[in-house]
Amino acid sequence: MAGHSFAVAARSSNNPFLQTVASLSTLAGWLSAAMIVLAVMITCQMIFVRFALNGSTVWQTEAVIYLVIASTLVGLPYVQRLRGHVNVDLIPISLPRRPRFLLAVFTLSLSILIVFVMVWYGWEFWYLTWERGWKSDTVWGVRLWIPYLSVPAGFTLLLLQLIADLTALLLFIDRPFGLEEF
Repeated sequence: MAGHSFAVAARSSNNPFLQTVASLSTLAGWLSAAMIVLAVMITCQMIFVRFALNGSTVWQTEAVIYLVIASTLVGLPYVQRLRGHVNVDLIPISLPRRPRFLLAVFTLSLSILIVFVMVWYGWEFWYLTWERGWKSDTVWGVRLWIPYLSVPAGFTLLLLQLIADLTALLLFIDRPFGLEEF
């Protein structure tokens, strides 16, 4: 088997662009983790209010839902940086060096294209919610542009990380699919 280790981060060398994107992705990972912790704390508070104080909750459920969704989207670039996503590397492992490199360039380029479409429509949708002043149909009535900002922001950061991965690959700073040569 090729040399794999859990949470192998993409290499950034001394390239300022790669280092900047790596820092942004790491910051996004920390923000994502903080949102999960906050969602857990709000859930605990909600349980206490409902069952210990026999009170009603107004904003807690909606806030937890938005925080978990935002955590997932903002955490995308960090997962990509660590190569923490699920992958099947049977084909890359079995390919010789040059075709493996070309497959990596192709898959990263296709990923960049798909995520760019998500970024484009994500910002467009976010702007629509902001411009029209949409609010949720709940008692809390949160302005929807706030939680919806996580869609374009998360995908924009993922796009930057994918571009950085492709750049590192093309500059021979990183290996295709993170696999060691054998």
